Amino acid sequence: MVTKLTLRFLVLGYLGLLILIPTTAIVWRSLNSGLGAAWASITTPDTLHAVWLTVIVVLIAVPLNAIFGVLCALLLVRHDFPGRAALSALIDLPLSVSPVVVGLALVLAYGQIGWFGSWLQGHGVQIIFALPGIVLATMFVSLPYVAREVVPVLEEIGTDQEQAAHTLGASSFQTFRRVTLPAIQSGLSYGIVLATARSLGEFGAVSVVSGRLVGQTETLTLVVQDRFQNFDLTGAYTAAVVLALMAVATLLAMNALTPKERT
Repeated sequence: MVTKLTLRFLVLGYLGLLILIPTTAIVWRSLNSGLGAAWASITTPDTLHAVWLTVIVVLIAVPLNAIFGVLCALLLVRHDFPGRAALSALIDLPLSVSPVVVGLALVLAYGQIGWFGSWLQGHGVQIIFALPGIVLATMFVSLPYVAREVVPVLEEIGTDQEQAAHTLGASSFQTFRRVTLPAIQSGLSYGIVLATARSLGEFGAVSVVSGRLVGQTETLTLVVQDRFQNFDLTGAYTAAVVLALMAVATLLAMNALTPKERT
């Protein structure tokens, strides 16, 4: 009994120090000047644009990464080909590379002085300092999550049901839609939630490729730093609370979509 109580105390104390106390402090500081001031700071046109831009980026990046993640997982698990190990390692690259490096790499590739910058500019396409660059950066940092959640599920379910469906005359697409997709739904949902959370909180890569143009290319994470650096503490803390609420919603979705044996 003593061991269990000690373990609980350590775990809850650790979570309190890292999550509960800082989060409570942010909420308290955001309301320190009154609810009216907090509401006024979050409803400014620039902040509302940042919120909307953040949502748009997530709505573009996460579905694309979900499709890629499922296809990549199927390729890794259901097929054996040269370079399979290299592809598996490449998927994990965003987990080991600094987001700032990712942003710089995108600038060097798609910026005005980048490899493809002149061609893109000549065709009227702007990647860096615009929405496409922010989406690319967000897609890169959230790339591995869906694939890494779907791969073990595919390995666990095996191919027996898929082979049975083929034997009964189902096409490859019908087999995927009626057999494979329902079987991987739990892993896919969990991966999507993780990718969403990662996309919402991205700062480093987006900071580099966005140009941080107020009211144009600032996401909500950039607004937090911009307000804090300009000594608008109420605005910074309120924007952080909005991000925290988004994160809480993501966690609630994760708990709802995760199978009970994984919670």
